[in-house]
Amino acid sequence: MGGTQAEASTRRIEALAAAEGLSPYRVLDNQVGNTDLTHEFLAHASAQGKNRTAWDAIFDTYFGKAKPVFSLDDLLALADTLGLDREQTRQALAQHRYREQVRDDAARAQRLGATGAPFILIDGRYGVPGAPDSDTLLDLLRTAWDDTHPFNPAGGDAPACGSDGCAVAVHG
Repeated sequence: MGGTQAEASTRRIEALAAAEGLSPYRVLDNQVGNTDLTHEFLAHASAQGKNRTAWDAIFDTYFGKAKPVFSLDDLLALADTLGLDREQTRQALAQHRYREQVRDDAARAQRLGATGAPFILIDGRYGVPGAPDSDTLLDLLRTAWDDTHPFNPAGGDAPACGSDGCAVAVHG
């Protein structure tokens, strides 16, 4: 992607974020770096029961404050804010305990169509490249739900619904 196209894409992502109430959401101001260790940190935090809070902290630090999240020191500071044991985190990252898991996850994402970030995977089957608006994402979530929870009005005890309402089998 060329510089002009990259900037336009980035501005679009920033506008989508602002429309969803994610402000500030900085992209162009951010230092760029290798995220391998960052993903290992996220895997470690997830193993410690801190998946959601770790992702939130990474996003807030990088996109909200435009601070780097790439070095061991950056990540240890985040570990402190998350209440993770600093020495355990240091060892996990220094020994690359989660490197293979991160590589396996990346390879799986590529098989599902990921070519960059962001890439959203829904139900292990639906890949969404880029940053879709919330309506597009909601439509995809509904499709995934409908595909895994088909409505079957003729089946056994399932309710049968029509224009006049629903009939539910009563056993008695």
